[in-house]
Amino acid sequence: MTRSAAPTVQTTSGTVRGSWRPTGAAFLGIPYAQAPVGWLRFAAPEPVVPWEGVRAATEIGPTPQRRPFTAVAMIPERSVPGDETLSVNVFTPAPGDPAARLPVLVWIHGGGFIAGVSASPWYDGAAFNRDGVVVVSLSYRLGFDGFGWIEDAPQNRGLRDQIAALEWVQREIAAFGGDPDAVTIAGQSAGGTSVMALLATPGAQHLFRSVISHSAAGRTQDSALSERIGRQIAEAAGVPPTRAGWSRLSEDEVLDVQAPFGFPPLTGPVDAVAVTRKSLFPVDDGLAFGPVVDGELMPDPVDAALARGVGGGKPLLAGTTAHEFTMSLMRVRDPLAGLDAREVLVQAGLPPEAAAELLGDHPELVGPAQQLGQLRTEATFRLPLLRWADTRAARGSAADRTWLYDFRFRGTTAGLAVHCAELPFAWDLLDAPGVPAALGETPPQLLADAMHTAWVRFIRDGDPGWPRWADRQGGMAFDQHSSTAPLYEVERRLQRALDSVRPQHGATATT
Repeated sequence: MTRSAAPTVQTTSGTVRGSWRPTGAAFLGIPYAQAPVGWLRFAAPEPVVPWEGVRAATEIGPTPQRRPFTAVAMIPERSVPGDETLSVNVFTPAPGDPAARLPVLVWIHGGGFIAGVSASPWYDGAAFNRDGVVVVSLSYRLGFDGFGWIEDAPQNRGLRDQIAALEWVQREIAAFGGDPDAVTIAGQSAGGTSVMALLATPGAQHLFRSVISHSAAGRTQDSALSERIGRQIAEAAGVPPTRAGWSRLSEDEVLDVQAPFGFPPLTGPVDAVAVTRKSLFPVDDGLAFGPVVDGELMPDPVDAALARGVGGGKPLLAGTTAHEFTMSLMRVRDPLAGLDAREVLVQAGLPPEAAAELLGDHPELVGPAQQLGQLRTEATFRLPLLRWADTRAARGSAADRTWLYDFRFRGTTAGLAVHCAELPFAWDLLDAPGVPAALGETPPQLLADAMHTAWVRFIRDGDPGWPRWADRQGGMAFDQHSSTAPLYEVERRLQRALDSVRPQHGATATT
């Protein structure tokens, strides 16, 4: 396609016009489903109504994130008003060339299932386009609209949106130069949790070839918990728990009533032992909003689905940062100051030897707020990842196609390898807005080269270039100087310690 005119692509719903960039073309805000308003607000996504003429796809579309996300401000994001929130952005080096058949990366953003946007500058597809990969980023309904239980509405509406977007990719991506048979789904945080849920969903298996999961949380809801939270929110809102009841409220009223159920802040006196015990032994503790084991779309928790072999033939590249939520207790650093972290861990139920060993394994952590915060990192992200990888490997090393990484680069402005810090490296976007504030003025390009090259290789070939998890029980440690190394050994010892005492605390492994 000549660059003398704006790039256009014919989709099954109509023609879209994008804009040229140095590495290809960008098409922004293309709807993959009807606007979720009116009676469609709490319904499953419905197909797009075709349009006539040429639709401009040169500006960011409306975002399901209606308010700025203040809980994690590292990733630049902005909220855009409007109704057509169910859309995709396509970045491609070969618009209008169905013969190109390039591999495709479909990105699902994070934000705790209550926030985040698909069109952040940290998710720009320029570097992937340079390396011959088509990128699609999608938006999906968030918070109560996407995942809240309603008596007469389908559950997992946000997950259904993601599936509808993947169905759009299957239908349309060839016209943008992509190969529908070479789709990798990827995401970070809530997006990482989403791709693991999709990997565990039998009805979604035909929509992708491989999976990249960054920082997936190991907690989903069961139907009973989802219903209980849904009824609590309806009671707080003063409406019946039905579509008609919720439709009485404006969008702002729903956002107001869901807020205390999202990320409730730590306030008042801090019971360090109780907070630590909740991290070590979560009981009936899922995300307020997120994928639900509903017995229909998602029949089983991720652990159980993987154990049954769902998604077992698909390559999986997964990892975490070393200090995902380690900073989460810094807001209450002063009340925790002076405590003996080892004693708190023991009082919370961890065996004394395991408590001492865990603290000894993290000499980089300063003070009890960071030391106890590390438990949130372990329980929410790193222990579940170890379980998933071991479960897949246990089905037979010859069949297992799992590769793990550990992001350990501490040269961030926080001084630790925190949540989201790996994204500019994986996307090779060290010059993106907001990167200096998060990673300093001179983040190492060599690290970006290593991560991004591995991601491209995995998307293209299904192998990032280091031993599989089942082969050597190791993986890639990404740092200033990246290398293969034993991974998650701390977590394996911690898991054994927790298993030895878990029954007396009345808790089960998180799902």
